[in-house]
Amino acid sequence: MTPTPSADMSDVIAEVRGKLGMITLNRPKALNALSLGMVRDLLGTLLAWQKDDSILGVAIRGSNKEGVFGAFCAGGDIRFLHSAGSSGNPQLEDFFTEEYALNHLIHSFGKPYIAFMDGIVMGGGMGISQGGSLRIVTERTKMAMPETAIGLFPDVGGGYFLSRCPGAVGEWLALTGDTIGAGDALAFGLADGCIPAEQQAELWETLATTDFANVEALNAVVRSRFVSAEPKVVAHRAEIDTCFSQPTVAAIVKALQAGSDWAQAEAATLRKRSPLMLHVVLEQIRRARQMTLAEDLRMERDMVRHCFYLRPGRSETVEGIRALAVDKDHSPRWNPASIEEVSDAEWQAFFDSPWPAHSHPLAALQG
Repeated sequence: MTPTPSADMSDVIAEVRGKLGMITLNRPKALNALSLGMVRDLLGTLLAWQKDDSILGVAIRGSNKEGVFGAFCAGGDIRFLHSAGSSGNPQLEDFFTEEYALNHLIHSFGKPYIAFMDGIVMGGGMGISQGGSLRIVTERTKMAMPETAIGLFPDVGGGYFLSRCPGAVGEWLALTGDTIGAGDALAFGLADGCIPAEQQAELWETLATTDFANVEALNAVVRSRFVSAEPKVVAHRAEIDTCFSQPTVAAIVKALQAGSDWAQAEAATLRKRSPLMLHVVLEQIRRARQMTLAEDLRMERDMVRHCFYLRPGRSETVEGIRALAVDKDHSPRWNPASIEEVSDAEWQAFFDSPWPAHSHPLAALQG
């Protein structure tokens, strides 16, 4: 049987059961936020399993304080990012390079990768699930890429998978950081199926104990559990596409302010985000539409380097995390302070690579 995660066990529990490699994220007090150690454990485990012909596929889930499921992954460990970014800890560079390599590996894994996206699935949690072959959501799923709230951008391949959502949904999710549920995740191509949360444990055990003849049999068992889930944002899709397809951040906000009550509330949300990073994010999503995953991840690696080092002492990311998670005053001092004050040169600098192509930390990524 699968061991029940406990505080004295590893943050990543990896075991082979039957024909599947099975992973439980076991850092429940931090909502399974990814540390550098967890990234390294996941990367090492998946590389070994990828080459093991006896392993048909992989399943991954999160845990909560009472046991398994209930929370998948809330993202990267932002307290570490704040500390490392403030002190010049070189492990900050390692974290992003290795996390993005992990994201790429999952997309190109070549075997079934079944992600149980129950509860909170945000930021880095999206990075370790969106490349999966079967992305399962439940009625408890709360999915978002909320990075603009901390002066960052939707990384971990966010440019790639958000830009491939229908219409201007990618711009909307990336700029606002709004949370969606199971039905919208399915409608926007960010999930493959929904199962009732109470049925996850039974499906997990079935995956662990069934002697699957092949990949098709494995996939069929998972898909047979899928149920319908109603999207909630359908009523706003036309407005999303109209407003968030505008050419600039200022034009998007202006269009929203002239719209429905919902649209005006979205405009108010954008006014709370980092003005500089809103400009960066809009450009990121639109560039990524024409990129491969590897190209997008290299671009995001350039961008995240600049988030911490482009403006010494004036990092929007360090300030955003300070306000949200360290001092918790929820009053970030953004610089520039308003959308209208951001110059083109300020946001364009985020897209200049600090490295020549042959020396890029992710130069080896293919496709």
